Amino acid sequence: MGSRVAAALLRRGRDQASALLMPRLPRNAPAPAPTPRVGSASSSSCGGGGGGSCLLPPRPGPAGAFSPASRFGSFYAFRSLAPKVMFGQCTRRMSTTAATLNSAAASGAANSGLKLLVTKGPQAQKAVGIWLFGCAAWVFSLVILGGITRLTRSGLSMTDWKFTGEIPPITDDAWQLEFEKYKQSPEYKRVNKGMSLEDFKFIYWMEYAHRMWGRALGFVFAGPFAYFIAKGYVTRQLGLRLSALFALGGAQGLIGWWMVKSGLEEPTSEYVQPRVSPYRLATHLTSAFVIYCGILWTALSVVMPDPPTGSMSWVNGAAKIRKLAIPVSAVVGITAISGAFVAGNDAGHAYNSFPKMGDSWIPEDVFSMEPFIRNFFENTSTVQLNHRILATSTLLSVGGLWLAARKIDMHPAVKSLIGSTLGMAALQVTLGISTLLMYVPTSLGSAHQAGALTLLSLMILLTHTLRRPSPALLKSIATAVKST
Repeated sequence: MGSRVAAALLRRGRDQASALLMPRLPRNAPAPAPTPRVGSASSSSCGGGGGGSCLLPPRPGPAGAFSPASRFGSFYAFRSLAPKVMFGQCTRRMSTTAATLNSAAASGAANSGLKLLVTKGPQAQKAVGIWLFGCAAWVFSLVILGGITRLTRSGLSMTDWKFTGEIPPITDDAWQLEFEKYKQSPEYKRVNKGMSLEDFKFIYWMEYAHRMWGRALGFVFAGPFAYFIAKGYVTRQLGLRLSALFALGGAQGLIGWWMVKSGLEEPTSEYVQPRVSPYRLATHLTSAFVIYCGILWTALSVVMPDPPTGSMSWVNGAAKIRKLAIPVSAVVGITAISGAFVAGNDAGHAYNSFPKMGDSWIPEDVFSMEPFIRNFFENTSTVQLNHRILATSTLLSVGGLWLAARKIDMHPAVKSLIGSTLGMAALQVTLGISTLLMYVPTSLGSAHQAGALTLLSLMILLTHTLRRPSPALLKSIATAVKST
């Protein structure tokens, strides 16, 4: 691509002006007339005595691409919300060439079909975005807390469940009563027999904190949701989507108790330790992942209704990478869910060696269960082998995506994001191997689960960024190229 061609859009209003970046031109394109430098002081106030020239686009007709709705700077709003630590250089690069162009596309929403999820202007858009990103972070922390609860074997310490919650024990008599309930459970009889009251208090508080943190999320979600609806910020499409996520969040509490209840039943064999059903654990974790991904995707859609782009070449490049990114995202998700079966079968404490499993590459008992399908979900050897294969496939898939992206002309920020995803995939595999070799310590186990969710987050961000632009944005690119 050749040198950048900058243009500014003069919008008369009450002491307001906005600047518009035009896309790059191909190398063989004729040289345009001199234009002000992008980002310079002279170009920030077009025609205001700054010493720079200004290119004025044609006045918009009835179906023009520009309108007063240009306040919706979609990606600029996203950039102002996104933590720099997480996105780093990606967001900085995206904003330099795409933020104002996306703003122009969003400005044509009313006439060109771009459907915004939030009404009432950019301040409402920002408020809803901050709330949704906060809810996503809350779910993230809830998943990590749930993992710590499982790793410390605290999940079966509370032997009953109440829909409205309950007050924790305060007096010594109340604590003793809860302890007596726990002593009747299979876990105490077979694993923790002789446990002191102080040790019981620790695992009880862990499970209690996990349950209350989940219930608190309901208030954090429902309160602002009702407020934004009352203020008229939420469109019908956004309202339906958030209502579905709220309903799934409510069902998550029931799924959690359904899972815990399976661990309070007597095992079928005296040689088997009490543990929750791997199927129910996988259901619980999958539901949490769905809620998290749903909230994160919706938050991104609120603050970035159009993907960042700068030219049709970059748009076409993103379309090519999108065809690869979607199946890679599926592999990442399946690998994360397979980890639930590793946890549910306590498979992390078996074959604590790598790359071989014990003395062989494939254990002899991988297909020892009947019917055959049970081996993939209940056989400790098969479950761990599957997770190893899927983890390796994930790393290779992300690596292949990175190699493909190097050969395709597209937005530099997308390439940077793919590079970050590859780095996270490599780190996640390293965490998994370390957790296995160290016999699953709580610190590494929880870090490995956090890594899985972080990698999934990056894939969500990547696929969202690779979306096809709206007709408004495509039209603005074509118009900008013709005008130059």
